Amino acid sequence: QVQLVESGGGLVEPGGSLRLSCAASGTIFSNDAMGWYRQAPGKQRELVARISSGGSTNYADSLKGRFTISRDNAKNTVNLQMNSLRPEDTAVYYCNLDRPVGAGIVNRYWGQGTQVTVSS
Repeated sequence: QVQLVESGGGLVEPGGSLRLSCAASGTIFSNDAMGWYRQAPGKQRELVARISSGGSTNYADSLKGRFTISRDNAKNTVNLQMNSLRPEDTAVYYCNLDRPVGAGIVNRYWGQGTQVTVSS
């Protein structure tokens, strides 16, 4: 089993920065991908960024240049640095781990989420 615990959310003014962290515990495999998703009120959950164990990254197009994802495989942590935050970034941010189990099937794990509110 995998447990994911997020930290670092909170209230920030527009233009500010926050850093989210996620610690994974349990059995973590070398080919597990990790990432961040977010869900705003009344909207579907959407990808923010994800990173492979080898460090390959992909981002939501609208967030490139403002958000940076990083990963420490030795500590089983993934971080999300968020800069130049906007009110529309307000959402619950979820840590995610995707584990390929073969034949195109992925087991997906989620953290409990952390609230990010961007407001003056």
